[in-house]
Formats: sequence, structure tokens, C-alpha cells
Amino acid sequence: MNDRDPGFLKHPFWQAVLILLGSFILFKWGIALLPRLFGASSAPAPSSVVWQYLLTALVGVLLYVSADEERWSQFKQPIHRTLVDPERRVARTALLVVVPLLVGWFAYQQVRPSFGAPPSLRSVHPAPPNEITFRGSTLRLNGLENPLRHSGSIEEHRARGAVIYVTNCAPCHGDRLDGAGPWADAFNPLPADFTSNGTIAQLTESYVFWRVAKGAPGLPKEGAPWNSAMPAWETILTVDEIWAVIIFLYEQSGWSPRTWEEEEGQGGEH
Repeated sequence: MNDRDPGFLKHPFWQAVLILLGSFILFKWGIALLPRLFGASSAPAPSSVVWQYLLTALVGVLLYVSADEERWSQFKQPIHRTLVDPERRVARTALLVVVPLLVGWFAYQQVRPSFGAPPSLRSVHPAPPNEITFRGSTLRLNGLENPLRHSGSIEEHRARGAVIYVTNCAPCHGDRLDGAGPWADAFNPLPADFTSNGTIAQLTESYVFWRVAKGAPGLPKEGAPWNSAMPAWETILTVDEIWAVIIFLYEQSGWSPRTWEEEEGQGGEH
């Protein structure tokens, strides 16, 4: 065996380390950046592809360092010394701690749940069905208006809706209707912010009734896969209670529900 030290950059072991490190940088970021130099669009390579390329690079490096007996002996020297030499006991102990931790961290990253938004497109306000069943009764949503707006006092309906909202909805949607209730952070996506012009301000009351009554289980396919934690309130609230909550939402947020005349003028429900 030739124990002569060829120097850092000429040592087969450190050459292999640098090649693998450079390959990782190239496969992880270089491939995505290269098309941009020519004005083309690009996307990062999937992690599975990066690891496949690295495995190929590792096989190539091992073939290179083992092709020559002297080079192979030099390649093994740092590994052998770290595992055997008494003066490298500290490094050996550190490796016995660091390597299992790295393996455990990598395994955890592979199996931990992800709470990010999915890459597929999703309709925030999917089209409602033409009709729904509510506790055995059929309700036609097209043209349906809030019946409480034509009977009794709006203030009484609003007060009744406020009690129902505080009891059932405020933990998620918040006291200010801003989607920042005490339970909100436990859900992904976050509960709807009714003060935003992107929620009930764009919808008819019949649409809101459908979403409250059927909740996340009643969402159509285009609302998936990043649905909602909204329960189906038809099992808890009556028809009039849901309509009262809807009146409270609009009165309290300051928005006016869209009318069916507006819907027909813009080509139907969103």
C-alpha cells in the first residue's frame, strides 16, 4: 500500500466528495437555471429525480476510484483512519452521533405531513348544484332568496343570527368575522374572512346557504383537494337558523348579497 499523501485536491477521497457535492448543486439548482440563460422557462427538478442522478454520479465515482489499485488504497485511507486510529476518536464519536441524526431527520422529512397548498388548481367558489336536499326537503337554489328578508324584522333576524354565530361559528371565523377565531390556526386553509371582498360579497344568499348547510362534505370535485374544515350545519341548525346567520353575516360585515339579476347579467353563479 502506498501511504504517500497526494495532497487535498489530488486525493481520490476528497475528489469524490467534491464531485458529489458539485453534482448535487448542479442537479438541484443548475438544471433549473440553465434554460433561463437562454430565455426559456424552467422548473426545479423533483427530489426523486435529483436523488436518482446523484446515485448515478456515486456509481460513476466509485467505478473511477476503484479502477486503479493505488487510487483505491488512497481513497480508503481517510475512512480507515477515522474508524481505527486512536487519535481520531473524537471524530469517530461525532460521526456515530451525527450520521444517525441525519438519517433520522431525512426519514422524518420524507414521511411528515405537508400542510402546503396543493399544486393543482382549485375553484375557491365552485358552482353550486341546481338543488339540494335539506332534512328530506328539496330546495332549488337557482333563484332562491332569503325568506326572512320578506317576513318579520330584519333586526330581530340579525339578533337571532348573532346568537347562533357566536355559539357555533365564532371559534373559527372570529368575533370580527375575519377568519381569525381562536381555533383558526388549527385549520388549513384558514376559515373564510367574511370582511374580505372575496367571500360573501361576491355571492348570493342561496350560495351561502348551500355552503353553510352542506359544508366541506358537500363541495363538488372542483373544490378539491384543498377543501375546507366546514362541517355540514344542516345536522345542527334549522333552515330559518341558517338564513338568520346569513342575514347577520351581511349586516355585520357591511356587504350586500348579490342578487339574481346581477347573476343573470354576468352569466350565472361563480
